[in-house]
Amino acid sequence: MGYLHEGHLSLVQEARRRADVVVASIYVNPTQFSATEDFGVYPNSRAEDRRRLEEAGVGATFEPATLYATGRSSGASGDHANVVGMGAPAAGAHETWVEVTRLQTGLCGGSRPHFFRGVATVVAKLFNIVEPDVAVFGRKDYQQWRVLTRMARDLDFAVEVVGLPLVREPDGLAMSSRNALLDSNARKRALSISESLRWAEEACSRGEAPGVQVLRQGVADRISAAGGRVDYVEVVDADELVPVEELDARPVLVAVAAFFGSVRLMDNLELQGS
Repeated sequence: MGYLHEGHLSLVQEARRRADVVVASIYVNPTQFSATEDFGVYPNSRAEDRRRLEEAGVGATFEPATLYATGRSSGASGDHANVVGMGAPAAGAHETWVEVTRLQTGLCGGSRPHFFRGVATVVAKLFNIVEPDVAVFGRKDYQQWRVLTRMARDLDFAVEVVGLPLVREPDGLAMSSRNALLDSNARKRALSISESLRWAEEACSRGEAPGVQVLRQGVADRISAAGGRVDYVEVVDADELVPVEELDARPVLVAVAAFFGSVRLMDNLELQGS
């Protein structure tokens, strides 16, 4: 969605390794936002984004003005007419949606039930328009990667969906375009997210893995103590994203979403099991 950082550029590097020509899309997709979320203030640096992508070897950027037909409407216009919660679509407006029914529930789907329908729909449209051989996503948005991998499989898209590890700032904060919306105080306090995950990783690596409930609560308490408002802390099966009751041989994901001020941040930790 633009306002690119080094995490995005790492995806470009992997795409160049796998393909002869790389295309990057920049599109702030309105159907991923509810009417109360930050669609209107999402960071934008389009000219700088184009420059960085060109330097990284991207052959073209795809920047549609809109990917949705809005139909006849007396009030709403443009993509804003399709933001969830803005009312029923006008006659002739877009009304076809893609949903990955089970994987889109839980985690981010709990507090943002509209989100993955918007993601799956817009990526299906991008796949149909661009017809890529491979699509590269970051695993910071872990559930999104799993949803899109399953969608591509289920709908027989001839696209290999690749997920790359998240990239962190030097101080440990997961790179995100929304980091630019944090003031200096919130930015410092937000480090509690990565610090809490590092605590969890160290506990597990020492062979002192606490129970799942203790692990979840320990991460949540550390974020709350720093002034964050926890949306969720979950420990789930890394493939199917269903909650686990204990840490065993299977790979699991410790997934976190928390607010600092009005800014919602996400992070995760992959544990490979013992």
